[in-house]
Amino acid sequence: MNKKFSLTQTGIDELQAELANLIAERGPVAEKIKTAREFGDLSENAEYQTARQEQEKLEARISEIENILNNVEVIKQPKGDSKVQLGSTVTLKNDGKTKKFQVVGTIEADPLEGKISDESPIGQALLGKKLGDAVEIKTPAETTTYKITDIA
Repeated sequence: MNKKFSLTQTGIDELQAELANLIAERGPVAEKIKTAREFGDLSENAEYQTARQEQEKLEARISEIENILNNVEVIKQPKGDSKVQLGSTVTLKNDGKTKKFQVVGTIEADPLEGKISDESPIGQALLGKKLGDAVEIKTPAETTTYKITDIA
């Protein structure tokens, strides 16, 4: 049984664009291999070895993206729900500090952009909470309690 990957529509669009770019790179990489092959002895041909490694890396990433896209579950934007769930954008407040997170699947997670995985400690702390609830977020440096001020 294949694993299902949870992604927002934006995440799916980004993966499809990356896949299209990678597929477009196949021709130039094949050309590099062809050119390097003409240099002679393949066992001592660094250009050939490098081009083959580039091709293997490219094909592995294409395969990975195709697998994700073939087993994707689209995260629907929650509509007026008062609980934090996959796809929710949550605003937290503490001592005048405001933080905003979107809870997404692991593939799409990017903490620097405020997209946190539902499997991360912060994501798990937020899931199921309601507007006004206190959430304790543990980081290696500290444990801080935030209040949920908005769920979108």
